[in-house]
Amino acid sequence: MTSTSSETRPFNAADLGTLVVMAWSGEAPDGDMPYLLAYTLGDAAAGPEAATAAVEALLENNGLPVGGDLVDGNARPSLPVSLLVESGAAVVNMPGFNAQCTPPPEWLEAVAERGFAYFVFTTRPWPEAEPGKPVEPEALAAFAGADETLNAAAHIVLPARSLRG
Repeated sequence: MTSTSSETRPFNAADLGTLVVMAWSGEAPDGDMPYLLAYTLGDAAAGPEAATAAVEALLENNGLPVGGDLVDGNARPSLPVSLLVESGAAVVNMPGFNAQCTPPPEWLEAVAERGFAYFVFTTRPWPEAEPGKPVEPEALAAFAGADETLNAAAHIVLPARSLRG
């Protein structure tokens, strides 16, 4: 018989380093899909390994399995992760993490149509993709689509909320 532990893992926010959220949309059979990718630059004082461990602890402490099943936020109203889309910005909140990004217009259209975004929060550092620096679509596709990135991530269907209801 196996049991799961309800204990939280030790978590030191300073070990996260710089966290980044990036939004883009991609073609899907039923229209554009809005994606969000969260990652660390791996620039924590204790190094990239500490950043990876801190992101993993953050996710697990919030009930988000790394490398596990897709979490459907529509079916879990108590999910401690939320997405607010307002005034052209996307804001992701969860205990220990709060980030905002300015998505492209096509992402805003896709999330308005679908009512959710597909959120990938990976423990894999991506030091080359710094905030404020342009990321080539090929580099984004290579990182976001890599097995190393996807297998080291929590995957969440995150309902989009707005201040208007």
